[in-house]
Amino acid sequence: MGGTFDPIHNGHLVAAAEVADRLDLDRVILCPAGQPWHRAAPPVAGVHDRFAMTELAARADPRFTASRVDIDRVGPTFTIDTLRDLRAGFAAHDPETSAEWYFITGADALDQFMTWKHPLEIVELAHLVGVTRPGHGLRNPDLPDGRWTLVEIPALDISSTRIRELLANGDPVDALVPAAVAQYMERHDLYRGGPS
Repeated sequence: MGGTFDPIHNGHLVAAAEVADRLDLDRVILCPAGQPWHRAAPPVAGVHDRFAMTELAARADPRFTASRVDIDRVGPTFTIDTLRDLRAGFAAHDPETSAEWYFITGADALDQFMTWKHPLEIVELAHLVGVTRPGHGLRNPDLPDGRWTLVEIPALDISSTRIRELLANGDPVDALVPAAVAQYMERHDLYRGGPS
């Protein structure tokens, strides 16, 4: 599951757990983006803080693990590079075992999928999973047949942008992020410097 995770929040974790439950996944790898290619502005928190928060959040479920694959790579973060690197690492670690790969992202991101770098290779490497709120689908389902799934997740009105706004105003976010993430943000004074 890729994302900027600026910061990671309970909505991300619920989506990851729900997809893992519905698709019977053994593991969900949470990959904070290093330099998101599709964002005009850079993330507010640095890569090391975003990874640390992701690592803390991954403790919420034994199926979750955090990966540095995207933050250790120089240059923009592209899904194709993430999948190639993760698959190569998995094959090197356990060459006798095959695995079916899924790439979890928001359905809104899948609407733009055919503009991604090497989209047809991506669907060769992984089955796409778009998460969305009930009643919301893909606006432009121009995706390769049989290589994507849409999973409706119970509506959680949580966004990283809203969390940053609350923190900038000095408001609590304890119900929106894991306790360890809230403590990390407090300890490192993240997102308190005004609008973000």
